[in-house]
Amino acid sequence: MTNDTRSEPQRGPARGMMHYFKWAFIVTAAGLLMGGVLGWQQTGTLEGMATIFFICTVLAVLEISLSFDNAIVNANKLKTMTPEWQHRFLTWGILIAVFGMRILFPLLIVVVAAKVSPWEALVLAASEPEQYAHIMEGAHLSISAFGGTFLMMVGLSFFFDHEKDIHWVQWIEGKMASYSAVRGIEVAAVLLIVLAFTKMHDDAESRVFLSSAIWGLVTFLCVEVLGGILDRKATLVEGAKGGLGAFLYLEVLDASFSFDGVIGAFALSKNLFVIAIGLGIGAMYVRSMTIMLVEKGTLAQYRFLEHGAFYAILILSVIMYVQSFFHIPEVVTGLGGAALIGMSLWSSVRWNRRNSG
Repeated sequence: MTNDTRSEPQRGPARGMMHYFKWAFIVTAAGLLMGGVLGWQQTGTLEGMATIFFICTVLAVLEISLSFDNAIVNANKLKTMTPEWQHRFLTWGILIAVFGMRILFPLLIVVVAAKVSPWEALVLAASEPEQYAHIMEGAHLSISAFGGTFLMMVGLSFFFDHEKDIHWVQWIEGKMASYSAVRGIEVAAVLLIVLAFTKMHDDAESRVFLSSAIWGLVTFLCVEVLGGILDRKATLVEGAKGGLGAFLYLEVLDASFSFDGVIGAFALSKNLFVIAIGLGIGAMYVRSMTIMLVEKGTLAQYRFLEHGAFYAILILSVIMYVQSFFHIPEVVTGLGGAALIGMSLWSSVRWNRRNSG
């Protein structure tokens, strides 16, 4: 994973805010309209329609607040990709993110947990949303361990990097960068944390937690290895060399970010389709923010912004581990990440003012 922020990203022509968020606004209007229609079909009342409309709005805001750091990390990776693969991620990738993670992923969990066919899972979601949500919540331990481990590896890999020469919190990041030459130090750190949390669970839950966490670690390592092979192997076709490995990395990363939001959404609604509408709207804003960050070179202008995002990722990974014991409100997760990013932005502005000459 490349963390060097010194290279200047490719910038497009100067564009206003409306240009970047045009499609997000269109999807918002269409999604809220669908939510209102769905509410009317389910309840036949204006109150029911307004309730579904409101839930879709709250879910969209929830997704944006939880995924702002995702947009920054996406932009960090996208700036190293060729324009062709940037475009593919921002088109194919967003379709995978919206339809794959927000619709197919919850269905797949029910398929595996309840041992039913995908069609039966879809019927269950439509006819018995309470039972569907109960099955989803039963898989929360595995999801927390898998997603938390993957995100923790993402965060630590950013800080344990010998090429990283820009530090926000010097006394922490300087030490981590100096120890980055020790091979596998981030893997060892994650395994120690996983073992510590595993000890806190009872026998049955500890096996599930440890197994899921190991799979999260293996997935990260496999994506890293596969990405390196696909992006560097000279015998590959030119298109694959342009960034297929980075594309796969971003897709798995987006999936890990989505775990918490998808599961947390069931606290607001048990209806799969309402959740898909709300989270899908939020995902479009994340895409728009990613494009804006890449084209405007925001990461280069604000030198500590990435650092805030990766600190937020580490905090989120720990929260996902803690959520294997008890629920933490999504507003805490979202506001915590937003606060760290805001602090890093403020620090960047201060640094720019001090060094403006």
